[in-house]
Amino acid sequence: MSSERRPSLVLVGPPGSGKTTVGQVLARRLGVGFTDVDELIVDRAGKAISDIFLQDGEDVFRALEREVVAEALAGVNGVLALGGGSVLAAETRERLRGHRVVHLTVGLADGLRRTGMSTARPLLAGVNPRATFKALLDARAPLYREVATVEIDTARRSANQVARAVLEALGELPASAPPDPVDPDDPLDQATPHHGAVLPDPSIRS
Repeated sequence: MSSERRPSLVLVGPPGSGKTTVGQVLARRLGVGFTDVDELIVDRAGKAISDIFLQDGEDVFRALEREVVAEALAGVNGVLALGGGSVLAAETRERLRGHRVVHLTVGLADGLRRTGMSTARPLLAGVNPRATFKALLDARAPLYREVATVEIDTARRSANQVARAVLEALGELPASAPPDPVDPDDPLDQATPHHGAVLPDPSIRS
């Protein structure tokens, strides 16, 4: 593939930060395509990510993830969402240099509500999902920040508000631009209350 093909921007962040939902909104607003690395992995493996973890082990999943991410960074146009653990690989962090990388953050309480502590998320399927998720956030936060061009907090924001904040931070939209119209019936316009989910739930991610 041509080396000129590269994502307009790359989204990273922990499970529950809304990478897929926000990525789709950003792609629509930028007029480009959206690609989710987790979906590419599922297509490549022919089975769900939870099944890869259970049947083949995390090492096999991470190797496949590194391969798919490398291909996507080199050959995908538009907005690209990486899996929550993609940044664990040093080679992936190196490949992200020179890309516009958006780190979507989520707090512990919101992240747990967002993921629902689902057993379909392999790394949160243990005896104490809260402790596991906290350890995950603590370990990965420095790695997300290492690769990030900008960092955007998703707490109590709608998907459209997060997308707008991303565009403003990247200089794609002036901060003085008129406010976006709000449709109270559109889930993407519904801000997150303390007791709710961080963003509309797309699909299960690891």
